[in-house]
Amino acid sequence: MPYSIVAMGTSWGGLSALTKILGGLPEEFPIPIVVVQHRSKDSDRLLAQLLGDATPLKVVEVEDKDALCAGTVHVAPANYHILVEQGYLSLTTEEPVRFSRPSIDVMFTSAADTYRSETIGLILTGANEDGASGLAHIVKRGGRALIQDPKTAEIPIMPEAAVQAVPTAEVLGLDDLAARLLELSRGAATVDRRTAV
Repeated sequence: MPYSIVAMGTSWGGLSALTKILGGLPEEFPIPIVVVQHRSKDSDRLLAQLLGDATPLKVVEVEDKDALCAGTVHVAPANYHILVEQGYLSLTTEEPVRFSRPSIDVMFTSAADTYRSETIGLILTGANEDGASGLAHIVKRGGRALIQDPKTAEIPIMPEAAVQAVPTAEVLGLDDLAARLLELSRGAATVDRRTAV
């Protein structure tokens, strides 16, 4: 089954987990990746810079209407929700969800509604339950759910909530997630490789 988007959500401990996973993916990884990491509303662009140093993939902080591109990690900017559209990303300043903006649930739900069975959702370490209902929505729309094994998470609350919400999800240790994404990408749909602007 081909996939067109990998949607990742994380909070506390996310930088370390994302560094591990993205560092294990090759430059030619064929599926666009969208990352929501909870952070303070006045955070700078340091997250994208740090992730860019850890992976051969291109890492960009999302600007409104950016094209989704293969080989690219699209990082949610501070204090904006991300909406996944067909081929691009939009930013909104609607009210926080579960005290979070960006919200993992908002991004996951829009990804599932747009790409349905072509969506992979991944929940990583974190200290609240954001993302659990969005991951369930991905599965409802026919997509695939991956969850970091809570035993390998710096803070297990977020992956534990996701396991409760999506008992059919694949639960994998942090060290195994990059390899699993590579396996799933072998049947990836053809995606525009234009450079994001």
